[in-house]
Amino acid sequence: MPPSFEPWQLVSYSFLHGSIMHLLLNMYALWLFGTRMENVWGSKVFALYYFVCVMGAGLVQLYVASQAAKQGGVYPTIGASGGVFGLLLAFGMTFPNERLMLIFPPIVLKAKWFVLIYGAIELWAGVTGTEAGVAHFAHLGGMFFGLALLLYWRRYPPGFR
Repeated sequence: MPPSFEPWQLVSYSFLHGSIMHLLLNMYALWLFGTRMENVWGSKVFALYYFVCVMGAGLVQLYVASQAAKQGGVYPTIGASGGVFGLLLAFGMTFPNERLMLIFPPIVLKAKWFVLIYGAIELWAGVTGTEAGVAHFAHLGGMFFGLALLLYWRRYPPGFR
């Protein structure tokens, strides 16, 4: 029987990582995209956005995991990737024509295309079950909740900075 769920786990899971490389990649992406977004929004709005993405990613992953549990597959979800994917989306929407140099393959892409391609790869990997053990739907959940918050803020901008 799996351990019971506690509400604080919707945030605390994002502070755990499966390996040093997982931690380093998430923190590099947080620094790379988060620094620019914090400069645009301010620290309070940035923190709110990040944690909405983290919690949204956790909720989506809980739903997907509950469906998998019905078929006998349960696995833990850890890492800050849901929040990072939300920040990646915000970066792509805020700086759509910013040029990003990829390492593998070594090409230059505009941020908007990078976000769309990466999101499509995550969707494909999640639907096909590629890379089992990776929470692809948590990544997409972070993007989805980030998009919802950005669209809300377009109509009702946050009143604090």
